[in-house]
Amino acid sequence: MNAFAVGFVVFFFCSAGFLVGMLISYRLPEHHLSSDSREVIKLGVGLIATITALVLGLVTASVKSSFDDLNLAVKRSATEILILDRTLARYGPETKGIREELRTLINHRLQVIWSESSGSVTLDTIDTTQRAERLEDQIRGLSPQNDDQRWLKSKALDLGENLLNARWVLVSSAGSSVPRPFVGILIFWLTVTFGCYGLFAPRNATVVAVLLVCAMSMGCAMFLLLAMASPFDGPIKISPNPLRYAYSQIGQ
Repeated sequence: MNAFAVGFVVFFFCSAGFLVGMLISYRLPEHHLSSDSREVIKLGVGLIATITALVLGLVTASVKSSFDDLNLAVKRSATEILILDRTLARYGPETKGIREELRTLINHRLQVIWSESSGSVTLDTIDTTQRAERLEDQIRGLSPQNDDQRWLKSKALDLGENLLNARWVLVSSAGSSVPRPFVGILIFWLTVTFGCYGLFAPRNATVVAVLLVCAMSMGCAMFLLLAMASPFDGPIKISPNPLRYAYSQIGQ
């Protein structure tokens, strides 16, 4: 889902809701807006507003937690890439080709995910999967000549396996984690709430301006929620700086 588009839709429906509510209030019979009727309507609107705030808060917390976990996973992967490169360097000059392949893979991942010209991000392809597995096969094919090299090979294999596992975690976690039905229901709740606000709102420019700002705030909240829900393909992305630093240090 496009975060900008959904944020605008939320703003539009909230604004339309209270404007329609104002128009309806002109045509309702007086007894429909009596003090008793107002109290019942306010109770109903308060219930919807409470549920909306609770659900939106829980989903936002979940999305933020997922975003932070993926951000930490990227930093951890960058650290393990650096350790893997230094482990291969300590093994000997025969690992030069493996280190160059590792550098190529990291550069490819940076270009695919964080390139400014990229559109929809595809984190996993057959080619990148095979190249990553081939890199581990090359490490496994090393022939250590002494105990030090045997230990370094074992450590490099462990690091390579960890990186492959982390890669699958990132791939499986990509994409929006907010389901479309949730967005639709939330828009409906907000529209009803703002429509009821319009029923009782005084008809002056100040009230209309304040409600427009409130509608815009709800649109911004939905934008932030959906932007963080797509951490690799959206306006709010996980920082590539840890991987860029690792890329700059590989082969040094």
